[in-house]
Amino acid sequence: MKKIENSFAVTGFIGKDAEIRQFTTASVAKFSLAVGRTETVGKETKRVSAFMAVEVWRKNESASFELLKKGQMITVRGYFKPEEWSDDKGKHNRMVMVATEFFATPEKEEAPAEQKSTSKKAKK
Repeated sequence: MKKIENSFAVTGFIGKDAEIRQFTTASVAKFSLAVGRTETVGKETKRVSAFMAVEVWRKNESASFELLKKGQMITVRGYFKPEEWSDDKGKHNRMVMVATEFFATPEKEEAPAEQKSTSKKAKK
């Protein structure tokens, strides 16, 4: 049987400064990441966005979360972690993105129109 890897890589903008908690040997930074894409339906094009919960764990001697500020564009790689809990309103669950690495994403420069590649093949 094939082993399925639980992983992701996503680029987005940090929604607000990370909430950082320090423990005896490790620290965790929690923040929201705004991700989006453009969808075209017929002649209408619109931007669809969502906020995703991300957490990053680091050992205290290597913790560096200074990049995790509101508005910063970052790329995050990691795995999905399911969480479940119960309260007086019932059972709840959610999926958290645990980042194993993150880095600033360099902004891309727009290529001139004649240099842009397309997936459509030219007709002969």
